[in-house]
Amino acid sequence: MTKIYLTENGVTELIDAPVKGCWICMTKPSEEELEKIEELYGLDPDDLSAALDEEETSRIDVEDDYTLILVDIPTVEIRNEKNRYVTIPLGIIVTKEAIITVCLEDSPVLNLFTGRKASQFSTHMKTRFILQILFANAKLYLRYLRSINKQSEELEKSLHDSTENSALIDMMELGKSLLYFTTSLKATDVVLDKLTKTPSVKKYPEDEELLEDVIIENHQALEMSEIYSGILNGMMDAYASIISNNMNVVQKFIAVATVVLSIPNIVFGAYGMNLALNSMPLASSPYSFALIIGISILLSYFVYLYFEKKRMY
Repeated sequence: MTKIYLTENGVTELIDAPVKGCWICMTKPSEEELEKIEELYGLDPDDLSAALDEEETSRIDVEDDYTLILVDIPTVEIRNEKNRYVTIPLGIIVTKEAIITVCLEDSPVLNLFTGRKASQFSTHMKTRFILQILFANAKLYLRYLRSINKQSEELEKSLHDSTENSALIDMMELGKSLLYFTTSLKATDVVLDKLTKTPSVKKYPEDEELLEDVIIENHQALEMSEIYSGILNGMMDAYASIISNNMNVVQKFIAVATVVLSIPNIVFGAYGMNLALNSMPLASSPYSFALIIGISILLSYFVYLYFEKKRMY
């Protein structure tokens, strides 16, 4: 799907065809739409469709007639009926006539600019528009990171009462999301650094403060992602140790119980052998059955006391 926007009279509105100073927003475009824009602006097909490959890395490519800026943006997908956070590429192509964005899916980052007033956003101000997109992207990372942190705190509370596999799997999924975010934010940091040194993207004095804000927000998101990732990994290691310790306690209990209960079996087995009555101790006593049971219980009790003294139980 391709939508074309143009800022006129203080409002950004949809238009039917590309004109000078417009913004062409392409969301999961068809081959026909891609070919049309390629021919119109003389773009390399690989550059225009780069953002449609989920494995593409963030970068800046400067060509003769245009500049490609590729960054990762956060998005939410539903897996196992729960929100999972991942990243997808967003391509921003700056030409002399227009600015083009390409993405695999509809994103809140770009939706922020639809219908905005010209005082906040203008399709004619390409450099500022790029910085505003990157600023909105950093803000979205921060919002999702706070959501991830809130979910991890809820999982921590649930794990205090239960160590079900579902909670541990959810925690692992959050760890994966934080890993995606950290990797993407580091790559975006490199892109921002290169952006400040790229002459093809004109720098204006009035945009310097916005550029600083973008860099600060991206650094903040990166630091938050690394901190939350460290906390989550530490939490998972702690619960793994707790589960392992609980398993050891159970195994020790089973081992001690097995040894203690095996003693009566040995005694009863010995007295159950088919031997002459006069050859078995206590065989002639009328209280032999009670005595044998008492001896077995007493031996088991002594063994239990031994294990308890050695702190093995």
